[in-house]
Amino acid sequence: MRSARISLTVTVTAAAITLLASSCAPGSSSDGGDTKQADDKKLTYLYFTDGPDEQATRDLIDEFEKKTGAKVNLQIVPFDNLEQRLQARLSGNNAPDVARLTDITPFRTDLLDLNKFQKGALNGKFLKGADSYITGKSGELLAVPSDLTMNGPLINVDQFKKAGVPLPDPKQPWTWDDMVKDAKKVQAANKTQNAIAMDVSGHRFSTMLSQYGTDFFDKTGKKPGLDTGKATAAVKRFAELNASGTMPKDLWLQAGTKYKAANEIFLAQQTPVYLSGNWQVSAFAKDAKFTWAAAPNPCQKTCGGFPGGKFMASFKQSKHQKLAAEFIAFMNSKASQEKLAKDANFLPTRKDLISSGVKYPKRDADMQTFLDDVKRTPQTAYASAYSPAFGATADASVKELAKVLAGDSSPKEAVEAIRAEAQKALKDAQ
Repeated sequence: MRSARISLTVTVTAAAITLLASSCAPGSSSDGGDTKQADDKKLTYLYFTDGPDEQATRDLIDEFEKKTGAKVNLQIVPFDNLEQRLQARLSGNNAPDVARLTDITPFRTDLLDLNKFQKGALNGKFLKGADSYITGKSGELLAVPSDLTMNGPLINVDQFKKAGVPLPDPKQPWTWDDMVKDAKKVQAANKTQNAIAMDVSGHRFSTMLSQYGTDFFDKTGKKPGLDTGKATAAVKRFAELNASGTMPKDLWLQAGTKYKAANEIFLAQQTPVYLSGNWQVSAFAKDAKFTWAAAPNPCQKTCGGFPGGKFMASFKQSKHQKLAAEFIAFMNSKASQEKLAKDANFLPTRKDLISSGVKYPKRDADMQTFLDDVKRTPQTAYASAYSPAFGATADASVKELAKVLAGDSSPKEAVEAIRAEAQKALKDAQ
């Protein structure tokens, strides 16, 4: 019997909010913004691409330019260099007008309050779990969650069929025991190197922690929340799966503390189950030479996956604050988010779209599987994912898990070290 589900408390408010532009003059508040604002309608948008989103983004930019007469200079940079480049530009008083970010924490004091210009269009429109992360100490709206990611399994359908193992029911998720048992049967029948692969990522391992009933932080994202017993059980299970060869132990040991995807193992058909996320859907639709599908996340104490995503923000240094906020509002309107989701196989962050759902022109069944897990994912997972201390804690978890796999630490010692790092990261983020 599978574990009871815990639903994400994403709701849609019944009251419609009238679109209002703030009457404040650009840069005229006491937020430290530059009071000199340019009259030209030109914006710079610092951007990194996940692949299929680039053309969809360019199409939306074209719409914005036609609608407003503005000109948007899309500046694409490698993700690995994004934070370093942005810090350098901020230090040189040359910030972009808008940036796409995965982590706003390093830039919080530099970010523009979007409520000054687009409160009616943006405030309260997005998934509740991100509220504490994107809100400043005085209620400022520092960023907008522009797309949502959801971790989850992808399976090699051909290998499951060859093994005679039924595919998991999207409406009736596996338990962890079910997933391991089925994956090992498929592994044996197809003689694959492994049964299950997981990206080397503290974010991905957080999915397992959440399913075991605990998270790095509490429901506020501002206090440690790791339950020692539940977390130790998850780490112990993870270590056992790696030691037995069910998971590729060398992947985590050789990666060190750096992120390493296991997509090549899955594409080479050396594992029938791959724990990754919805961003792989577009890539595998193009690259996979076999039949595959998204599967529901396994349940343990809870069900669902673990969230992530991107954010759009502007800066106090911007000389086009009002136009930048207008651009962010346009790119994250219901129509724009729905278009981006459909074209790039992304998940929306708007409450109205999460509630109504999105019909995808490509791989719709897979995307619906991820959307179903959005609703199953517990609220504490969102609080952890959007905590300002998440990044440092997730990195520490990769380091500690590698120690366990190498035999240099016990699961309980690893959990204690991760919890200590969570406390330190929270203190550093204050």
